[in-house]
Amino acid sequence: EVHIVESGGGLVQAGGSLRLSCAASGDTFDDYAIGWFRQAPGKEREGVSCISGHDGSTSYADSVKGRFTVSMDNAKNTVYLQMNSLEPEDTAVYYCAVTFGTRVVVEDTWTEEDEYSYWGQGTRVTVSP
Repeated sequence: EVHIVESGGGLVQAGGSLRLSCAASGDTFDDYAIGWFRQAPGKEREGVSCISGHDGSTSYADSVKGRFTVSMDNAKNTVYLQMNSLEPEDTAVYYCAVTFGTRVVVEDTWTEEDEYSYWGQGTRVTVSP
């Protein structure tokens, strides 16, 4: 079983940056795809980004392309979400999720929550105007 812990959330002004971390224990990320999701107040959870542990390929939601960057440190078994040019609309609880294999990347189903087996507890990001 994979245990996931997110960190790095906080309060930031619009235009600022934050880096979220997703650390895993129990297995390595090599054979997994790791997704970032977020849930804003009163809204459904949505996919933000995904990275393949196999080859490092990445995917992004249109709303964050060019502003967010997902990366992986295999040695630390940690995935990062660098968030730049933050906007109030980015305010949400951000979740890291893991699924075995990289099919979600290949088949472009990475935004589907049901594809993921393990979820973190979430970290809150608040962007003030």
